Amino acid sequence: MMKRKIAYCLPSLYIPGGMERVLTIKANYFAEVMGYNIFIILTDGKEEKPFYELSPKVKVINLDINYNQLWDKSFIRRTIGYFYKQHKYKKKLKKCLYEIEPEITISMLRREINFLGSINDRSIKIAEIHTNRSNLRDFSYEKDPFSIKRILAKIWMYQLIRKLKKINTFITLSNEDKDKWTELNNVEVIYNPIPFFPNQISECNNKQVIAVGRYVPQKGFDLLIDAWKIVNQKHPEWTLKIYGDGMRDELQRQINKLSLASSCILEKPVSNIADKYCESSIFVLSSRFEGFGMVITEAMACGVPVVSFACPCGPRDIIKEGLDGLLVENGNIQELANKINYLIEREDIRKQMGKQARINVERFKMENIAQNWEQLFDNIISYNKI
Repeated sequence: MMKRKIAYCLPSLYIPGGMERVLTIKANYFAEVMGYNIFIILTDGKEEKPFYELSPKVKVINLDINYNQLWDKSFIRRTIGYFYKQHKYKKKLKKCLYEIEPEITISMLRREINFLGSINDRSIKIAEIHTNRSNLRDFSYEKDPFSIKRILAKIWMYQLIRKLKKINTFITLSNEDKDKWTELNNVEVIYNPIPFFPNQISECNNKQVIAVGRYVPQKGFDLLIDAWKIVNQKHPEWTLKIYGDGMRDELQRQINKLSLASSCILEKPVSNIADKYCESSIFVLSSRFEGFGMVITEAMACGVPVVSFACPCGPRDIIKEGLDGLLVENGNIQELANKINYLIEREDIRKQMGKQARINVERFKMENIAQNWEQLFDNIISYNKI
């Protein structure tokens, strides 16, 4: 039986981002377990080592386009340079695809999506989105509906839709997001896989709540800290630990202002995050928006019940309300505090939800997600042979 040959396109692998992490997990599994021939075609970071450990069976090709050279240029030079590099990228990618002859070429919805559908190398074209449509180009903070940024965002989205109509299949990370792409009839949903499923699980005994993510506005830790002030007044013996990095000073000032320094602790990122989940009894996701919310599935894999904003997009697809976690109206700080208090005060429900979370999240194991991808690959290859 002929091995599947799949090519992925994205900028680089040296950045510790969610998209890079998910692709590494999938590529390693496809190559090691399923025997696929996996190629990852990059444009930047030729001398950089992948941040996440990549299987030696995965072949990396760097086209050495270096878009990052444009970052410190003036607007005009950046614009001219971008079009030059796009032309160079298309030429090199076309040559690369003709040489390696993949059955399927997958764009991570980066710069190649602008021309991938026009490369006639006989490979079937797929695109994956790793955020949600509403926040793909988010200028909601622009109050003027006729601002140049809003107008450009609308033009950009119109052009993106045209490009996505030319590819075979467009993959979203949630059914909630799929429903937003009303102009397309080629959309499928495949969830992100859990990066781990540890033998050790939380007993939900410790008086500790955990949150994990970059310290950026998207993750809503400012909202969580405000909610924790309410929780702390009722349950001062409980501790909140937030693992991440970024806008640390701003968050610490907020914590100090609310006199929460002893119960709300900003922790550095750790490599053994599964151990930290297992030390905790409740996980909180306070994001304003997500692409999927993989930290939810990580916590659930460790037997930790989740309290999450029902933000777009992901939490509604993952959490079974009242069974393995609790959903909160997006941005509602008082309700977030109430739901955290609810689980703090009901140990039996907390432990039962944690056990159920561990069971329910098995559907996100890599072997199950891989079956979804394999079925998709088989279906589109069979259909295109007809």
